[in-house]
Amino acid sequence: MHKKVKYLLPASDVNMGGVIVKQPLPTQHVQQIDPFLLLHHAKFSFTELAPAIQQGLGPHPHRGFTPVSFVIKGEVHHRDSRGNNQIAKAGEVQWMHAGAGIIHSERPSQDLVEENGMHEIIQLWINSPAEKKMQQPKYQYIKEKDIPTFSSEDGQIKNKLIAGSYDNLRGKIQTESELLVLWNKAKTGGTQTYSINENFNATIYIISGELRVKGFGKVEKESLVFFENENTDIEITANADSEFLILAGMPIGEKIVQQGPFVMNTETQILEAMRDYRMGKMGLLIEE
Repeated sequence: MHKKVKYLLPASDVNMGGVIVKQPLPTQHVQQIDPFLLLHHAKFSFTELAPAIQQGLGPHPHRGFTPVSFVIKGEVHHRDSRGNNQIAKAGEVQWMHAGAGIIHSERPSQDLVEENGMHEIIQLWINSPAEKKMQQPKYQYIKEKDIPTFSSEDGQIKNKLIAGSYDNLRGKIQTESELLVLWNKAKTGGTQTYSINENFNATIYIISGELRVKGFGKVEKESLVFFENENTDIEITANADSEFLILAGMPIGEKIVQQGPFVMNTETQILEAMRDYRMGKMGLLIEE
């Protein structure tokens, strides 16, 4: 049986400190799709007139959840207060469980800046269960050639398994809760049926192109489809060359309190996070 679409959430423009990003989640009506808190789809342009270290997103803290960056185009240079220093290229993922607290920056690479280039990224925030929120932070990066893949029967859709298990494959990313994260590219006419745990909250975000979802109809780019939990199958057909993410996960089912870059379970924990950040307990990031 096919899953029914519960909501179609087109991305709206949001001003993030002077930069416009596409945001399909959260919306006024849908605050979160447990365990997913936020999805931003952003394009940043860079100039050779300033060094890379002065462009992009400067040092900022996180606690209590996992920010994930999917690099659609360009290159993202990640640095953090735990000493990680990594450039992720197009097709790759940076997965960082913030845990008890970490400070990181997301800049363009120097090569990208010298080309007056741009990068396109998806940033996804995934909540952590209360018991995992104060663990040690953990940064994970996997080269594209090391990401497990599988194809549709017609050979027209290539699926990268980022996290979780699918079709006897296991993703290399370690997660804090049960997830299935697939990053897919489809050629026009490609079709595939995905089988997803009926207890998971399941979504598809269309990065580019257009998909037809069986039982619902066409879904344009920069839209998030949120499915009902009952049943397991989602059948899609690509109306055009398309790129999309399947994001599914077991709901955590805990109260959350969010204040900016901190996602905890109580107001008191948020105040503690702010205090710990000011006191330097989340480390120090000196970019070089």
